[in-house]
Amino acid sequence: MTDIRLRGIPAFDDNYIWLMSLGRQAVVVDPGDAAPVLAALEGGGLKLRAVLLTHHHADHVGGVAGLVADHPVPVYGPALEGISTVTRPLKDGDRLAPFDGHAGFEVLAVPGHTRGHIAYYDGARLFCGDTLFPCGCGRVFEGTLAQMHASLARLAALPPATQVYCAHEYSLANARFALAVEPDNRALQARQRWMAARREAGLPTVPSLLHDELDTNPFLRCGAASVRERVAARGGRMPADEAETFALLREWKNVF
Repeated sequence: MTDIRLRGIPAFDDNYIWLMSLGRQAVVVDPGDAAPVLAALEGGGLKLRAVLLTHHHADHVGGVAGLVADHPVPVYGPALEGISTVTRPLKDGDRLAPFDGHAGFEVLAVPGHTRGHIAYYDGARLFCGDTLFPCGCGRVFEGTLAQMHASLARLAALPPATQVYCAHEYSLANARFALAVEPDNRALQARQRWMAARREAGLPTVPSLLHDELDTNPFLRCGAASVRERVAARGGRMPADEAETFALLREWKNVF
């Protein structure tokens, strides 16, 4: 059977709802709005097999009830967040195989943005919700900065060729901050130019490749001397370790 095909469905101001298809089978990730997903399913002649949720925020789960009213399928989501529409609660290390002809996904616990945030990884693709973005990371709302740092370190350890499917188009704003941190990073400069050209043409900047994040995302580069020195210059002292570097970076980004 052919490989999974991916389509990013724009929603709201800057969300992406990811629609995966394998033959006529379809799985949707973080459907904050049902209407565009229903239109895509009908237009593509697809049969919904499952819904995957990464966390409880309304722009990620708001369309689930409307979807399952028309397509009664399993809804997978984090066990720790009590999402009312979830029928298959998941914890770290669980596996699910919503497609026939595909090995399925491993569940990775990545708390920080929310207390029970999870990601889905199939060995090639990572659906990470609001944890990791191009040149950035999610805000820490319910978890701790230490949790978010550990979650990002876990994702950074995946194979560099991993395709990263996040849930928002935040790339240009993130790149501006990343350049404030590492203005001399040539890979970042080139990536920012590529992002700007993509957005000018009305095209998405996602998915990204993990190896690009390792080269250009300051939140994954907390051990780099250039990042640590910039944080030290701003704060008046050298951070004690990578975790403190991350915490100071995230606090800086919050007010940037």
